[in-house]
Amino acid sequence: MRIIAGQWRGRVLVAPKGDTTRPTADRTREALFSMLVSRLGSFDELRVADLFAGSGALGLEALSRGAASCTFVEQDRKALDALRSNVAALKAQADIRAQSAMTLAPAHEPFDLILMDPPYDTGAGQVALDRCQRLGWIAPGALISIETERAESVSVAGFTVEAERVHGKAKITLLRLANQ
Repeated sequence: MRIIAGQWRGRVLVAPKGDTTRPTADRTREALFSMLVSRLGSFDELRVADLFAGSGALGLEALSRGAASCTFVEQDRKALDALRSNVAALKAQADIRAQSAMTLAPAHEPFDLILMDPPYDTGAGQVALDRCQRLGWIAPGALISIETERAESVSVAGFTVEAERVHGKAKITLLRLANQ
């Protein structure tokens, strides 16, 4: 795994050992960030949350492209070790929370971009997104990305699907709050 673009372009990231996490493939990450760039234009000064963070590849990519901050949420010990190693190697300013995305507390400030790569076929991304909405994690106009298995559908009350793209075994769904 490598950072695709920005100040850390080409830097190698370590992935957690074992099979408890499934890092987003470079091609899928590249497709996701292409979709985001076409909608956001720039990552400059965005507040980003990377839920089910694993190695942190998604949030670190956003930071590399100019995001102001990233909060990483991950509970798996091996994934946390890889995440901390990647953050240290890049000297990234990051808030790492060793907890489940299902136990988020109310946000101090909302996020402009929320990236989620939950375990496939669990519905965990939808549950976490509903929790994010109730606890003030989502800024007005925020964009949310959820990666799922290609056949899995994403539907959360109060959100509209802006785009869906299938890449290999993965599907990327971009959502926004409805009526914004």
